[in-house]
Amino acid sequence: MELPENFKKFQDLNDFLEKFGAYTLDKQHNLYNVIGENSWNVDLNKQEIYFGDTLTFPIQVLGSFSHSSETWLWIWENKSGYSESLMEQALALKKYGEENNIDLLKTGQFDAYQSDLHLFGMLASEVFNSSAYYLANYGQGTMVLTIKSDLIDNQESYDNIRVSTVFPEFISLFEINNHKNALVNYLLLKGYKLFENKNELIAEKNEKKITATFNENNLLTGLKG
Repeated sequence: MELPENFKKFQDLNDFLEKFGAYTLDKQHNLYNVIGENSWNVDLNKQEIYFGDTLTFPIQVLGSFSHSSETWLWIWENKSGYSESLMEQALALKKYGEENNIDLLKTGQFDAYQSDLHLFGMLASEVFNSSAYYLANYGQGTMVLTIKSDLIDNQESYDNIRVSTVFPEFISLFEINNHKNALVNYLLLKGYKLFENKNELIAEKNEKKITATFNENNLLTGLKG
């Protein structure tokens, strides 16, 4: 698999998070709306994940995180003999990492944090236009995979409520240097019109308004809407 022609390139992973992170995390709520509290099961040979008795989605696997060693292992570095078709996205990210010297994408195994799992899922979800990513905890570790489904894509986003939920979650997961830029990018991708007044950002969509305030370092101090 090659990277999509319309792939929006990023300088490094921090740049990716500031440009696309919050919007990609937003899509996770569409997934949660669909799967609810259903338990999961996966068939790697069929490249499918199941939630409950009725939901089946195609998947790509990126890799896995060991809870005991706290290390990340890309699927292409795994020696278990998985099909190459299961890891097409992971291989494409590896190639991009090699071409752009991004260590996290080109190193097969390394020490990692739980937040890195979200980062890998968000990255693949955005680059390959997946519907969502899923962290499949199997006890000894957590597998990170991406899902594509119109059922997930067509979920209602409840914009203002979603923004006020997702953005605080996003900046708690990741250390973002410029909250203002990250929020602006997120709101623009969700179709808001933006207005600025000194340290205040006002976003409007469907006659509803969101107001965000920032300090002199562009870090968020208030969000309401």
